[in-house]
Amino acid sequence: MVRYLVRRLLLSVGTLVVSSFISFCVVAASGNPLAELRMRPGASQQQMDVLAHEFGLDDPVLVRYWNWLVGFMQGDWGRSVALIEARGDVFTAVIDAMSITVRLVVGAEILALLIGVVVGVLAAVKPYSIFDYIATGTAYVLFSMPVVCVAVVVKNFGVRFNDFLEVVGIDRWLSTAGAPSAGFTGSFGEVVFKYTGTFLLPTLSLALIGFAAYSRFQRSSMLEVMNDDHVRTARAKGLSQSRVIVRHVFRNSLIPVTTAFSLDFGTVLTGAFLVETVFGWPGMGSLLIKSIRQYDPHMLMGWLMVAGAVILLFNLMADVFYGVLDPRIRIS
Repeated sequence: MVRYLVRRLLLSVGTLVVSSFISFCVVAASGNPLAELRMRPGASQQQMDVLAHEFGLDDPVLVRYWNWLVGFMQGDWGRSVALIEARGDVFTAVIDAMSITVRLVVGAEILALLIGVVVGVLAAVKPYSIFDYIATGTAYVLFSMPVVCVAVVVKNFGVRFNDFLEVVGIDRWLSTAGAPSAGFTGSFGEVVFKYTGTFLLPTLSLALIGFAAYSRFQRSSMLEVMNDDHVRTARAKGLSQSRVIVRHVFRNSLIPVTTAFSLDFGTVLTGAFLVETVFGWPGMGSLLIKSIRQYDPHMLMGWLMVAGAVILLFNLMADVFYGVLDPRIRIS
């Protein structure tokens, strides 16, 4: 297992380096990051030449990539063209946006996984029951809806719920717009109240989509494992239904869900910009949109490297979980 992990880590690093080179070449060939600054009143050619030299735009692409890669590995991710007056640091901007998105996505994915697995197991244990039909119908509806539509519906519900609270004389609880606060003050109950009110709606918007996928994966996987030979053998030995489900079915049925969760977490982490846009959160999604609109090459590369590293990390975690969940899988 240790050799496998080392081999996979080396492969992941190599993949990240190759993808960074391809991304850098594409970003470098997309345009001039100083084009907008040239159009500002009072901008002189001498100032543009100084900035071009500072950003390395007068060097060949290979030299620019090598300088960027060396600086990136040393913790210097470069400067943002959009934040040039403020001496904006790419690392700080990406980490700040990442911290907001992580708080949103972690809660959403954990909530979706827990509810999805529980609903999927119950639906598989009693297939074609009323509960199964309700769970299946709900999952299909949510799965077919774009995440932006779910976010808009959830936000509208939050606005109406806040209006109801005001009618009965209670302060508005659910935050429907604006970035989350850096910290909450007050007693423990007040902190929990403010925290849940801030994160509940955007977290629920992402969790509903994930729940739909996880519940369907869990149900179909459970039904498939229930027909395996080792499950029939366990039943023939006289084991109770609950013991068969918990010890022989549930563990093996988690493999497809693990795959979906590992892949989904990485993509949701870097692609939650629709929910962030609806609720006005300056996370990774909004950072990507701003970087593309303003053509900020260093910011784009920082975003791409973080996104690639997260996806590779969770793919590695999925492969490790396979061997833990299913003893039949042997890592060679």
